[in-house]
Amino acid sequence: MIVFQYDSTFEGLLTALFDAYYRRTFPDLLLAEKDPLPLFHEEVHQVVTDAEKTERVWKLLSRKLSRRALASLTYCWLSETPEAAMLLFRYMRKVTDTPASIEQNFADPDVLGVYQLSKKVADERMRVLQFMRFQKTADQVYFGIMEPLYNVYPLTIHHFRDRFADQPWIIYDARRHYGYYYDLKEVSEITFEDSRAAFLRHGKLEDELLDKNEKLFQEGWKSYFHSVCIQSRLNPVKHKKDMPVRFWKYLTEKD
Repeated sequence: MIVFQYDSTFEGLLTALFDAYYRRTFPDLLLAEKDPLPLFHEEVHQVVTDAEKTERVWKLLSRKLSRRALASLTYCWLSETPEAAMLLFRYMRKVTDTPASIEQNFADPDVLGVYQLSKKVADERMRVLQFMRFQKTADQVYFGIMEPLYNVYPLTIHHFRDRFADQPWIIYDARRHYGYYYDLKEVSEITFEDSRAAFLRHGKLEDELLDKNEKLFQEGWKSYFHSVCIQSRLNPVKHKKDMPVRFWKYLTEKD
């Protein structure tokens, strides 16, 4: 068994593909640098992430894949699933070796796997856009928090910056303990010193942290939500499918 160890970044994955062709040996297993090696292995190659190698591989992929297919690579990577790295490696190798485009060849298990995984990530991104609820703080910053299944926040920044360009905001991922802050000019990645703070676990800011009118707006939104609800047409099963329960604790109308 040939093992490649890399730094668990997308750039490192692209470098691993470059190294595999340069060495003419392809890994049976991709591992993070700190992961323990399997008991039986023939060779271990330490991948050193290299910007030039990364750029060369990406340019090659860009020539052979559509923009949508290129985006699916990023989406798959942001899934953070254990199988994503090896799946992407096999897919990119097939793209490199095949003269014609393979992105629509869903009979290939790797092409189908990339498509299905990227779709799951895209669906989770859409749920974040749909269900993000902002709370206005006393500092006049709009704060939103969620726990998406996949690491989709980088895919939402363009939307939030465009949609809320005239107000400062924070979106925070309670599962991965990081977020983004928009200061009306730039978006920067942030973390909180105390990731165990109550509002980071429960998603609701304490009253003393809220703007003086925020509670009034929240009550108005809840009243509107209940007023448009037609009791005779309630369908709890469909409701939970359209609005998964795991998001409810972050939704003002479900408070």
